[in-house]
Amino acid sequence: MQSHIKKLSAAGALITLGIIFGDIGTSPLYTFQTLLVEGSKDGGKINEALVLGCISCIFWTLTLQTTFKYIFITLQADNHGEGGIFSLYALVRRYGKWLAIPAIIGAGTLLADGIITPPISVTSAIEGLSNVPALAQSFVPGSKLILGIVIGIMLLLFFFQQFGTKVVGSAFGPVMLLWFLMIGILGSMQVIHNPGIFKAFNPYYGIKLLTEHPKGFWLLGAVFLCTTGAEALYSDLGHCGRKNIQASWIFVKTTLLLNYLGQGAWVLMQPAGTKFDGLNPFYAIVPNQHLLMIPCVALATMATIIASQALISGSFTLISEAVSMNFWPRITIKYPSNIRGQIYIPSINWILCFGCIAVSLYFQTSEAMTAAYGFSITVAMLMTTILMYYFMRYVKHWPIWLVTIILCVFLTVEFSFFVANAVKLLKRLFFLVFEFGLIFTMYIWFKARKINNRFLHFIDLKDQIPLLIALSADKSVSKYSTHLIYLTKANNAKQIEEKIMYSIMSRKPKRADTYWFIHIETTNEPYTMEYSVDQLEPGKIIRIEFRLGFRIQPRVNVLYRKVIEDMVARNEVDITSHYESLNKFKVSADFRFVIMEKFLSYNNSFSVKEGFILNSYFAIKKLAQSEAKAFGLDTSETYVEKIPLVVKPVGNIILKRVAST
Repeated sequence: MQSHIKKLSAAGALITLGIIFGDIGTSPLYTFQTLLVEGSKDGGKINEALVLGCISCIFWTLTLQTTFKYIFITLQADNHGEGGIFSLYALVRRYGKWLAIPAIIGAGTLLADGIITPPISVTSAIEGLSNVPALAQSFVPGSKLILGIVIGIMLLLFFFQQFGTKVVGSAFGPVMLLWFLMIGILGSMQVIHNPGIFKAFNPYYGIKLLTEHPKGFWLLGAVFLCTTGAEALYSDLGHCGRKNIQASWIFVKTTLLLNYLGQGAWVLMQPAGTKFDGLNPFYAIVPNQHLLMIPCVALATMATIIASQALISGSFTLISEAVSMNFWPRITIKYPSNIRGQIYIPSINWILCFGCIAVSLYFQTSEAMTAAYGFSITVAMLMTTILMYYFMRYVKHWPIWLVTIILCVFLTVEFSFFVANAVKLLKRLFFLVFEFGLIFTMYIWFKARKINNRFLHFIDLKDQIPLLIALSADKSVSKYSTHLIYLTKANNAKQIEEKIMYSIMSRKPKRADTYWFIHIETTNEPYTMEYSVDQLEPGKIIRIEFRLGFRIQPRVNVLYRKVIEDMVARNEVDITSHYESLNKFKVSADFRFVIMEKFLSYNNSFSVKEGFILNSYFAIKKLAQSEAKAFGLDTSETYVEKIPLVVKPVGNIILKRVAST
């Protein structure tokens, strides 16, 4: 997204409606209906106390959770314009190594949300056709026709991800503007007839519901549905900017509340004894249903597709950040358009597609889906709160009394939601495998990289310079390449890994005219693209330092070529071939990258925990992208050298020598 869009403007606010508020904006489709269904079970009755209590809980949840926590507090955790749990983690990770755990859990549960939000949103929209008298019998919730339409939309949605959203993205804002205007107007039409519904803003009714209604506290699991898009809202901060989000939220919250109030007012105006089974108040408040229901359902479907699109794009961004910060294996990442930050990850796209279709087939109706929805996002919100404590206390330096008060409010609200949603675990065992797989992969990758890094041995590069120069001049050794390039993890420019020198000197010595060492530093800023050059021995030993933001993919081949072009233009390096026959024709020299990939050696004797982590790591690594492909290196210019990882050599071998016979 262009930087000018992040400034407060009408255009920026319109785009914000399309990108940011799709998920939370479509929640009226199913939230109040779910509350009525849950509230009427186990001896509960749909009466004024239930309706006012539910609206009160929704109002205060949107106020405390969405407005206070995310719009006012969390959006201040602005990492150079970017948001999301990994951006927040990048800001606070220096204050505690263990903070990687809440970041991993938060990211995993947020990604898991990506396989239920699209089905529940689209299904609830399509089910609106059951309110059209002429179509009611064909579009019964859970029917094969509705299921087929939902799965068809899912397939098309995920299929078109590979082309980006450049063409249709411009329509997102106007469509969502129409959506919010529609839900606000529909609600207002009912509120006019029953203005007494505004009593629901009094917290008394919410507290009364939770304490006096049969199983009232457990209704919080359904109340939570009204704020499920709040975490995604923070993740998309970088697309629109804080000011546009905050300004747009005033309009969005107003229309949401009007719609909820309208649904509540309509329920209260129904005759005593009315049965609400299978009836969705959202569609019931649509006037002239013969004429307006189909356009209403069509707009609802478009709004839910836009909400799903935003969530899918957010999942791609989250995984891309995880790869850059070593929480996820390197995988293929594509750039379908020139829009900054817009990416496409084929493997994640089709995993989400499979998950969404499986959810649709398993639950079939939006009512069944809402019964299993909310637990993941509650956990993600709790993890954000943990990280936010460190941000408020150590980055913003807010006084401890203020941070404590804010934290108590957040934790009280979110822990209540967590407990209420925990009872859904039995209904959502389907998701646990997916969530566990995501969190397990991130944890294993992170811990294994830590173990790997423990066994990195660095040596002084200055001591190796005479040896490298001597090898380069030794014509008795056949030349391996004119320019030989290694990727190094040494943060100190004066050091080099011992294994790199072993690769150059041992086995078959690799003679080259120029040795290049490339180091990539991932910065806490999202889009940094800088480099520096250090000629340790002019023309012979050169180190390049790339400083790349955590949202920039390290396409080393492209970046290195750009550096070479700059250095040639500055007359700092000559890349003409040194072979006599080619030099006179000014032919460019040859370049070769050497990538060292580790494998787990049999010569290891480690603890059960380390063994499990490392065996899992290398098993996952087989499914991941190769190092050469991950760094964007052309295979024709790259040599992959396998080296064993020995964590703890096998010792105490008692081998007895006997006389030969």
